[in-house]
Amino acid sequence: MASSPLLLSAGEIAAQIRHKEVSPVEVARTHLDRIELLNPKLNAFVDCQPEAVLAQAREAEKAALGKDKDELGPMHGVPVSIKSSIDVARHRCEAGTRLRAGYIATEDAPLVARLRAAGAVILGVTNAPELLMAWETDNLLYGRTNNPWDLTRTSGGSSGGEAAAIAAGLSAAGVGSDGGGSIRVPAHFCGICGLKPTPGRIPSTGHYPKAGGPFALIGVVGPMARTVEDLRTLFAVMAGWDDGDPCAAPVDLREVRETVVRNVSIGFFEDDGRTPVTPETRLAVSHAASLLSNCGVRVEPFRPEGLEEARQRWWEFFGTAGGMILGSMLRGHESELSPILREFLAWTNAAPAHTGESLLAAWLGRDAVREKILLQMRKYPVLICPTAAIPAFQHGEREWQVEGKTVKYLDAWSYCEWFNLLGFPAVVVPMGHSDEGLPIGVQVVGRPWEEEVVLAVAAILEKERGSWQAPPLS
Repeated sequence: MASSPLLLSAGEIAAQIRHKEVSPVEVARTHLDRIELLNPKLNAFVDCQPEAVLAQAREAEKAALGKDKDELGPMHGVPVSIKSSIDVARHRCEAGTRLRAGYIATEDAPLVARLRAAGAVILGVTNAPELLMAWETDNLLYGRTNNPWDLTRTSGGSSGGEAAAIAAGLSAAGVGSDGGGSIRVPAHFCGICGLKPTPGRIPSTGHYPKAGGPFALIGVVGPMARTVEDLRTLFAVMAGWDDGDPCAAPVDLREVRETVVRNVSIGFFEDDGRTPVTPETRLAVSHAASLLSNCGVRVEPFRPEGLEEARQRWWEFFGTAGGMILGSMLRGHESELSPILREFLAWTNAAPAHTGESLLAAWLGRDAVREKILLQMRKYPVLICPTAAIPAFQHGEREWQVEGKTVKYLDAWSYCEWFNLLGFPAVVVPMGHSDEGLPIGVQVVGRPWEEEVVLAVAAILEKERGSWQAPPLS
């Protein structure tokens, strides 16, 4: 994959540890050195405790003594990072807001506990925009996170710290969260992979803000990594029922072989007919379709009807209902909020708050458009499409000229927002670059609870695309 051992996949690091080619302590020290060197430029980590990391690594080394390599967990000794909105015991999990400044989690979220049980070494927690309400990462607690491809550009949001850390080799893999593209947009901006699962497939218990009500239908936690195979491993480790997740379902893991995928019809579209995308984005989508077609997979042009309605319904959940949920938390603290969060609240307050009738109508409308699109996907169970209209943007930008049209901030990510509203799993895979050399990822989308199918298609794409490219900062 890459010449630097820091940029090996999580799976490759785990294999080296299992075969005693490198020790967990050596791996941990190498990553800590990398964090010390590059984090001042990126501002990806907001809480990394080197002594605690080395203590975990020594325990991993000790635990491996006398054990056969097959007895070790799939993440044994692998250093991973966690978004600061997810509880990691003894770490500052503040979700980027002054209102939680100094909050120290007392116990691990279930997904973190599952990673530890699989042998992972937790490096620390990464930066996020205040209360996660942005597609860029900046806050009044820690400042902005920069993109390792170009420090003048954002790494995305809200899992921007995660994406920057993984892309630059500060972390082998990690966990983000996604209510409107917050895993997928940063993965696309930073040139890594990310999975937004079906709500409830990986427990959101221990995430702040808490998933509940309308938010539980659109917000998820999921893995981020440099390879699809690492996403598979992380997904298998973290998935499973938990009482604290209101959408949890006892869905067993399945093995989906490549031969099965080759019999699945795939639909692809380069734009949604509303928000234009850059020419390089179109090329990335068509390239992905061609690669699959060349492998014998049936791939045809197809764009589901109902996407625009899904976008509007998504805002009724994320924007209108989300603004109401946050409003009660933030009332009286307006002067302590970051400019980005105040901007988001201004957008949500531009429309009337939900009444009981309007929220019921939004919920029924969501179910109706979901049914409409699922019926269409009986023919095409997997979709290939853009992740966003543009690649990583300069810090502070709010609109862009694309194909002679002005693309506004909230519209640029609509390609992700549909699938939060619909509850569909989606993987982002790097598939090209812009004229400026910025990475461009495409989405592979499937039906609810079919993460294994989506990951299998993404793995074929990754294999046919060729080796992963590291950012210049690496």
